[in-house]
Amino acid sequence: MLKDFKEFIMRGNMIDVAVAFVIGVAFAAVVNSLVKDIIMPPIGLLLGGVDFNNLYVVLKDGVTAAPYASLDVAQKAGAVTINYGLFINSIITFVIVGFVLFLIVRVVNRLHREKTVDPDTQDCPYCLTTIPVKATRCPACTSEVTAR
Repeated sequence: MLKDFKEFIMRGNMIDVAVAFVIGVAFAAVVNSLVKDIIMPPIGLLLGGVDFNNLYVVLKDGVTAAPYASLDVAQKAGAVTINYGLFINSIITFVIVGFVLFLIVRVVNRLHREKTVDPDTQDCPYCLTTIPVKATRCPACTSEVTAR
């Protein structure tokens, strides 16, 4: 059983998935820091000094009554809160990650298209069948074609 597990782990796909997972976790940490430390402070400053990490609504007071100085104080007091500032940070993080993934997929698709172009073939100008570049007749429509 241990041998089977080792064989399963050592497959190329499994290692690729593990590497992708580790890179994804590291990328998520970078994007979270980008949103929290770089993007949100200037936005909060433009909105009058708002700290998005401390935007919340108290649904039920904790051991001590509201108002609370920060979300951390409210949570330590046992208050039930809706943390919409943290939710806004998460939405911005999601949009950034989605955009970066879109760019990566776009580049990979472009590279894949360029890679699949075969310089040894051409399309028949009459029926658009793929034929060898050196062919003088199309095998599908028997039209004469000129070699490149």
